[in-house]
Amino acid sequence: MERFRTLARWALAALMIGAGVGHLLYTQEFLAQTPSWLPLREFLVVASGFLEIGFGVALLVWRERRREVGWVLAAYLVVVVVGNVYQLTEHTSLFALDTDAERWARLAAQPVLVVWALWCTGTWFHTAGGADDVS
Repeated sequence: MERFRTLARWALAALMIGAGVGHLLYTQEFLAQTPSWLPLREFLVVASGFLEIGFGVALLVWRERRREVGWVLAAYLVVVVVGNVYQLTEHTSLFALDTDAERWARLAAQPVLVVWALWCTGTWFHTAGGADDVS
């Protein structure tokens, strides 16, 4: 099970790094998911890109703080639900999310990402009194 959790953490790290790089390369496209009522929207897209890259790197290298990284990443993934809801309610397209059904599916995937972050960092089990060492 630990090997699977390690692979899941690496996969999540790759996903976060890829998403972060995407924010930097396709900033204008990501504005479609950024609520219009937020100030400094372009800055937020770029900053979130760097933050996501940082999360990905931290998942890979910051072993002694892995659980904390899991908690903070999970919280971040909850916060970005605002963008998913905005995209759904405003019917904006972004990277093949062209229908409301696709936007709903993306929104439904967000809790999976939160659980994934908690599980692969050992946060879920540590809190529940489970495994103490996550390799």
